[in-house]
Amino acid sequence: MIRIAIDAMGGDFGPEPVIEGVVQALEERKFIPILVGDKEEILSFLPPYYVDKVEIVEASDVIDMSDAATDALKRKDSSIYKAVELVREGQADAVMSAGHSGATMTAATLRIGRLPGISKPGLATLMPSIGKHKTLVLDVGSVTDCKPQNLYEFGAMGEAYAEKILGISSPTVGLLSNGSEDSKGNELTKATFPLLKNLKGFIGNVEGKDIFNGKVNVIVCDGFTGNILLKTSEGVVATVFDLMKQYIRKSLPAKIGAFMMKKKVFVNMKKQIDKDEYGGAPLLGLKGCAIISHGASSPKAIKNAIFQAIRYVESDVNTTIEKRLSEGN
Repeated sequence: MIRIAIDAMGGDFGPEPVIEGVVQALEERKFIPILVGDKEEILSFLPPYYVDKVEIVEASDVIDMSDAATDALKRKDSSIYKAVELVREGQADAVMSAGHSGATMTAATLRIGRLPGISKPGLATLMPSIGKHKTLVLDVGSVTDCKPQNLYEFGAMGEAYAEKILGISSPTVGLLSNGSEDSKGNELTKATFPLLKNLKGFIGNVEGKDIFNGKVNVIVCDGFTGNILLKTSEGVVATVFDLMKQYIRKSLPAKIGAFMMKKKVFVNMKKQIDKDEYGGAPLLGLKGCAIISHGASSPKAIKNAIFQAIRYVESDVNTTIEKRLSEGN
């Protein structure tokens, strides 16, 4: 049975939403959660029925959001360090944390290690799209200063993930640029373009609008650009919904229309753009699986992050990533 090491102390709201998410996941799937953190605090939130369905590993330290990412390597009794070590030692198949993302990425990269041919892991996330499949974007914050080789590796990893996890038989890959013409881009993207031609699914440069229109399955960019893109998109979604609410309140016909569309339109729309549906972002390129969730994750997000980790392990996507890189080289 798949074993998931879970940083029970990570996140903005402590262990309560994490443990509630674990309980929700256990109600739907069979797996073994290994909760890492303060045992007494964990047990105070864990319903008695589930005590014998989880394992608990004691950790007396927690990496706070204000701490440096490298603290994760020095503070070996922290919950995230111990959770990562379980994967390194083969006692867990994957690690999931809603705690300090930088600390999680640092610990996972240096303790679990990278796949052969990967210079730096990439953080991937799914973005809503009007197409059949959501769009996978990477990197969204792992590597802010990239070299062309990094972007090529992101493309290969994204292509493998889209095939094995998203179930797309022949995924397409695009390079995010300021225009779709081959000649467009900055120094980095122009140098990356010929490398990405080694990927079967590469279709060339794509623009920001193509993230949401279903033109491409995987979009490659540096972590600095990707992180800004991600946070801008979240802000736009929140603003659009707030504006809709404002205008609906001002008009009786709009209120009636909104009531009629509530179940069929708004519920489906919210599900499409709700980040809790994805749970977290996989750090691709590791000799294992690490899922990084938002600090403010709800129990639903934790549950879906766990499911994402299970799918990752079951798919053996890392073997496909290694194959892609070997073929490209």
